[in-house]
Amino acid sequence: MSWSFDLLDPPYGGVSEGPVWNGSHLLFTHIQQSRILRYDPATGAVTTEREGTNYANGLAYDDAGRLYACVGGGDEHSRRVVRYEAGGGETVLADRFEGKRLNIPNDLVVDPRGRVWFTDPFYEGAAGPWSKDRTHKDLDHDSVYRLDPAEGGRWDITRVTFDTTRPNGLLFSADFRILYVAQSGRTAEEKRQLRAYPVREDGTLGEAAVLHDFGAHRGIDGMCLDAEGNIVATAGWEQGGPGPSIYVFAPDGAVLERHPVPCTRPTNCCFGGADMETLFVTTIEGHLLAARTGRPGHLLPPLSRR
Repeated sequence: MSWSFDLLDPPYGGVSEGPVWNGSHLLFTHIQQSRILRYDPATGAVTTEREGTNYANGLAYDDAGRLYACVGGGDEHSRRVVRYEAGGGETVLADRFEGKRLNIPNDLVVDPRGRVWFTDPFYEGAAGPWSKDRTHKDLDHDSVYRLDPAEGGRWDITRVTFDTTRPNGLLFSADFRILYVAQSGRTAEEKRQLRAYPVREDGTLGEAAVLHDFGAHRGIDGMCLDAEGNIVATAGWEQGGPGPSIYVFAPDGAVLERHPVPCTRPTNCCFGGADMETLFVTTIEGHLLAARTGRPGHLLPPLSRR
C-alpha cells in the first residue's frame, strides 16, 4: 500500500526535527528558530510550546513523561543534553566529555533504567554560524554516549561507540537488547549505514552488524519502531538514488517497503494518533507531514508505562 502524505503545517524555513508523541499531541523542533512546536490533532493547530531552545534537535520522553532534548547551541558554548522541567527551566545532563565540549548533540533515547543515550556528530552549519567553523570542534571523534543518573543529580557520561563518524538517529529494539544507529557521514570516505549494536548488561555495546548500506547517497537521519519490531526510517535526497523516502526495514535489514516523501530530504519520524497508525514526518525544509500507514507504531514512553 502506498502512503499518501498530508501537509499539516507549511514550512517556516529551516529544519523541522525531533517529533515525539505523548498520547494526545505531537511535539517537534524547529531548529534554526530555536523553538519546540506542538501539533494538536483534535484542532489541527500548531502552537509554540517552548522558545529559546538554542537549536534543540532531537527530543525524547522518559517513563515519567519528562522531556529531554539534544541542544546544538546558538553559539560554541551551548551544545548539551538537557531535561526540560515542569516550571519552564532546564537541567543540563552533559555538555562535555573528558573535559572537552561536546560536538553538536543530535538525537537521543531513554531506556527503562533512566539512562539517556545520545549521538554527538559535528555537521557543519547544523547549529548556526559558529558551527560552520570546524575549529570549534574540540573532540577528535563523533560518537554515541550513555548518560547514567548518579547521586546528587549528577550524570555520568560514557562513550559507547568507537567506530562511528557523524552518528545521527538512534533507536532501541523493543526489548532494548539492540541499539540501532544511523551512521550518516557526509564525505566520500564516510559510511552511510544502518548499524545494529548488541547492548551488553553493563551498558557497553558489542560489535555492530551492518543492516543496510546506502552507498554514495544520503543515509538515515531519524527513525522509529513499529509494533512488529521493524525499523521505520527517513533517508534519501533529491540528488539521486531512490530519492527522499521512508524505509521500512525488518530487524535483519531487509527492505520491506519504501515510500516516497514529498520533500527534498525527510529528517525524522514517529508514530502517533489515536490508533498509533499515523506516521508524522519532519523535513529539511521545515514541513510537518503525516501519513496513514496501516501499521501501528511501537509504544514509547510515556505511553508504554500507562
